[in-house]
Amino acid sequence: MALCDVAGCGSSLVWPRVVLFGDSITQFSFQQGGWGASLADKLVRKCDVLNRGFSGYNTRWAKIILPRLIRKGNILDNPVAVTIFFGANDSALKEENPKQHIPLDEYVANLKSMVQHLRSVGVPEDRVILITPPPLCEAAWEKACVVQGCKLNRLNSIVGEYASACLHVARDCRTDVLDLWTLMQTDGQVGKSLPYHCCCLTGEM
Repeated sequence: MALCDVAGCGSSLVWPRVVLFGDSITQFSFQQGGWGASLADKLVRKCDVLNRGFSGYNTRWAKIILPRLIRKGNILDNPVAVTIFFGANDSALKEENPKQHIPLDEYVANLKSMVQHLRSVGVPEDRVILITPPPLCEAAWEKACVVQGCKLNRLNSIVGEYASACLHVARDCRTDVLDLWTLMQTDGQVGKSLPYHCCCLTGEM
């Protein structure tokens, strides 16, 4: 049946919803060439892809805001998929960036808490996709830090620890997971074309 025929019957047209929840890598993903924009294009007329990215957020803050974004009785209840994409800020070095840094054990607990919340509002584990933080190009990130007048405040090896922890959470919670930290490296080396992990999923790849 054509959409115009359905519309003529006065029925509401509501597409299934995919919610992208994360930090700046998600917030800016709808820019030209970004991964969110590409996903929305792939799913056009099939799903509404909603960007719920919050630049600068870590899992401590994300855990607090998630219940206000997805809850029972809300227009977003029972989305067909929810991505949880945090870790780039959590993995910041504590001594250089204490505001965003989250200890590894708390990062794990926060991810599990978010999965549990989604389950409690009717989004089961098989609709949740955890995404590990992507690798960090330290040389490019250090240049950005210098411009801002600060020291290098993240290390790819530390980001890797958070990525590994994310994989373990996915296994424990029985969710799907996308291991970007591994997929975006070749023989342990971050691609030279990647400026740093906060921009590596845009059209600049």
